[in-house]
Amino acid sequence: MDGTVKASPDAAAVPPQYFRGNESSLVSALKTLLFFTILMVTVPIGLYFASKVYVFEGSMKMSSSDSYFYAAIVAVLAVHVVLALFVYVAWNEGMPKGKGKHD
Repeated sequence: MDGTVKASPDAAAVPPQYFRGNESSLVSALKTLLFFTILMVTVPIGLYFASKVYVFEGSMKMSSSDSYFYAAIVAVLAVHVVLALFVYVAWNEGMPKGKGKHD
């Protein structure tokens, strides 16, 4: 025996067993990542323009330069909220439904 292991020709085509068991959790994680990626792009930009036009310039009658500044603050706060939600969801994603605390 020379110590080498011969693999069958179709061994590369079949994924390992551990991959099949985790496929649903992988898909779930990718869906979560895609959802929060879309939120990270759309929510801050949408809130920036909506708050600038409707809140700061429309309701509060601020100048254009002031509304840029305050709308940017709203967008930064939105980024932080989306990131905090992502961390919360990612932290609790692998937990069983009945558990409320991490050890």
